[in-house]
Amino acid sequence: MQTRKWLGKTLTLALLPLAMSSAWAQDEHKAVTESEMKYQAGTSPLGDVEMHQDVNPKAPKMSAEEFEKARQIYFERCAGCHGVLRKGATGKPLTPDITLEKGTEYLKVFINFGSPAGMPNWGTSGELSEADVDMMARYVQQTPPTPPEFGMADMKETWKVLVPPEKRPTKKMNKYNLDNIFSVTLRDTGEVMLIDGDTKEVVNIVKTGYAVHISRTSASGRYLYVIGRDAKINLIDLWMEKPDNVAEIRTGLEARSVETSKAKGFEDKYAIAGSYWPPQFVIMNGDTLEPLKIVATRGMTVDTQEYHPEPRVASIVGSHDKPEFVVNVKETGKILLVDYTDIKALKTTEIEAARYLHDGGWDKSKRYFMVAANNSNKIAAVDVKEGKLAGLIDVGAIPHPGRGANFDHPKYGPVWATGHLGDETIALIGTDPEKHPDSAWKMVESLKGQGGGSLFLKTHPKSKNLWVDTALNPDEAISQSIAVYDIENLDKGFEVLPIAEWAGVGEGAKRVLQPEYNVAGDEVWFSIWSAKNQESAIVIVDDKTRKLKHVIKHPKLITPTGKFNIYNTQHDVY
Repeated sequence: MQTRKWLGKTLTLALLPLAMSSAWAQDEHKAVTESEMKYQAGTSPLGDVEMHQDVNPKAPKMSAEEFEKARQIYFERCAGCHGVLRKGATGKPLTPDITLEKGTEYLKVFINFGSPAGMPNWGTSGELSEADVDMMARYVQQTPPTPPEFGMADMKETWKVLVPPEKRPTKKMNKYNLDNIFSVTLRDTGEVMLIDGDTKEVVNIVKTGYAVHISRTSASGRYLYVIGRDAKINLIDLWMEKPDNVAEIRTGLEARSVETSKAKGFEDKYAIAGSYWPPQFVIMNGDTLEPLKIVATRGMTVDTQEYHPEPRVASIVGSHDKPEFVVNVKETGKILLVDYTDIKALKTTEIEAARYLHDGGWDKSKRYFMVAANNSNKIAAVDVKEGKLAGLIDVGAIPHPGRGANFDHPKYGPVWATGHLGDETIALIGTDPEKHPDSAWKMVESLKGQGGGSLFLKTHPKSKNLWVDTALNPDEAISQSIAVYDIENLDKGFEVLPIAEWAGVGEGAKRVLQPEYNVAGDEVWFSIWSAKNQESAIVIVDDKTRKLKHVIKHPKLITPTGKFNIYNTQHDVY
């Protein structure tokens, strides 16, 4: 029987008409790239949460053991695309009203071979056995199990103040240059490694939650807030002789974002965390993590005006000039400006943008917040001063900026840049409506990059370089290198630096990601991310010469991903 390669999958031609015949299998907007599949289909900590099996008489029979195994597989491999309640996100909805009509045999085809819309070929790739494919086809016809809610009582049960504020140092008790400390995520060990950027020595390895997503610095620079995918937040006091945990809490069952109050008069007063599940955010005391206020994000979407039961909270940033948090809600496509002046009388401005909101950062002036709407291929620009949408800009396929990058373009003035998961371009957006009105809120230039699969890009006010990673590109030569542009001469294209080769580590994926500057802006740090049983490293490059400067290796440097310089994170320098 003939076979054909299709999106990297081998598909039997006899089954090709079935796979292509259903509009349900297609995405009316775009195909999903291999890079995005890798990114979206990450493990969810909800796989270990106890849930109730609701026996649906219309659905195929499943034993309790099969249901539990299938549920775990779903949350490990599918929930990132199809949603906790299977209502759909990047992937199509998989609710019983749809799946029962398709039937087990039909569903097995898609699970086994994948689809043109980008669903992985779980069966033919060897990820799932034939029995597993059959089991998953029956599972998605069952009533989706609902994870438990997580309210104030649940949070307080997990809340621990390890060192009360009154017993903490009244002044800095160490000799570290705190501005140049790096908080490095050790993804698979549930820790962060604090590295002294001056000496390149390890300060401490701090136990945290599962698969830390980000680290954020308080307005004063004293406290470091770290959040894992399991919604555990750790508060680290950098003034201690050896910086370490002083408080912790879980604010949900799955999460990605944490931030602190930065406005004058509110420095270090509040912290905020957003959850993937339950869909909500919580405001806490900044120095103890005591939960004070929980706000749900369930509501109507911006486009179809339909109710969505699980709008996940993506990125959150704190305004430097106003007592506001900018909260970005994925599935509804709404940006919330949350005024924390009085949390008992919370004032929230709801701004309609586009779906699905993800990550972003401030423009150069810190008046405008730029956030990616991944599946709409747009960047939303929010005027925080005026409390309104400044622009909705079309960019490339699946923008993923991290915080983005700000620099002065020789022709268009101040611009903010984003890379993309779905194509090779880097979009430059004008951000100065006063002095460059013709360029504002437009993609003024699209640079050609190495390829799709970019997660982060970065520059620095003291640098003339723009660094762009391609960590999720399927080509190893691309994922293991970095592209660097001369900001003053963008037309000449990029130079490729073999960062993974410079690391001198052994076998492994060696994906190069997340350029991060030191406080002086003369060094760029890169993560070399391999599997937890393989050697990883941090590679440091001289920003001016683009030459290797240093390699950090350590037995505990396991699966490093994000790195956050304390000063740059504190002041949103990118």
